[in-house]
Amino acid sequence: MNYTENFEGIKIDVQAVDINISDDIQQYVRNTITKLKRHAKKIDSIDVYFKEEANQSTNSKKVSMRVGIPGNDVFAEDQGENWYEQLKNVEEKLKRQLEKR
Repeated sequence: MNYTENFEGIKIDVQAVDINISDDIQQYVRNTITKLKRHAKKIDSIDVYFKEEANQSTNSKKVSMRVGIPGNDVFAEDQGENWYEQLKNVEEKLKRQLEKR
């Protein structure tokens, strides 16, 4: 499932390899973006990647997020079993990177 949307002037590109992303997860991504906007003057785009590896018994789900800002983009990823927990961890990593700028 892949989709692109414009959320509050930010282009969001979500790619999920052979996975359907629920409306709740999509809304959680939007909430994460709203929180990240507080730490960056300008965000042009956000790419979110969801991947599930079938051959691993633990930590089979992976979330990556790239935030397109002027200058070098910031990037974070996390692995685990819960999409929400991973998105929260990625959000925290990105916040720290944006605050350093």
